[in-house]
Amino acid sequence: MTLDRFRPLADRLLNPFVNASARLGLTPDAVSVLAFGLAAGAGGAFYLGPTDRMWYLAAALLVFLNGWLDLLDGALARRLGTDSKAGDLLDHVLDRYADIVMLVGMAAGLGRYPLGLAAVTGVLMTSYLGTQSQAVGLDRVYGGLLGRADRLALMGFVGLAAAVYPASLSGLTLVGWLLVLFAVVGHFTALQRFVGAFRALS
Repeated sequence: MTLDRFRPLADRLLNPFVNASARLGLTPDAVSVLAFGLAAGAGGAFYLGPTDRMWYLAAALLVFLNGWLDLLDGALARRLGTDSKAGDLLDHVLDRYADIVMLVGMAAGLGRYPLGLAAVTGVLMTSYLGTQSQAVGLDRVYGGLLGRADRLALMGFVGLAAAVYPASLSGLTLVGWLLVLFAVVGHFTALQRFVGAFRALS
């Protein structure tokens, strides 16, 4: 179950935005930096969400925009013929920092730091195993229960839901339960990717 399998469809939908970005003179690296800025804003909005639920709406919007730009930078690089290892490295580094700042914002807003640590490590290990497979000679792995596209979609929709449904269940709000999901399923997805890569190399 991963939205990454729909990347070809997303690339087709991106065409008008790629054309507009090219006309504006935007570079893929600039789009990557802008995407990170939106993620940082989302992290701040998640942090403020418990004090005013309207911040959760802002967080959801910023998460969705971050995801869209995360697709756009790669499509723009391919269109301009400027895709490179340096650009790929920048994109991955900023994506990981984006993941961290959004999850830390969610956890800090709730005061659930141990849960935030578990979620962050689950997400980072998922991403690490995806690229480490490539480093040992396999294809980059996007599969598993939760890829980055899935995480962003869940963050966005939970942000929308948290804005209208502030109640908690067993002491956790919707945002808190999302952190639980990322912690548990993130580590499980990392394990899935490790097992798949290890079998391919054995």
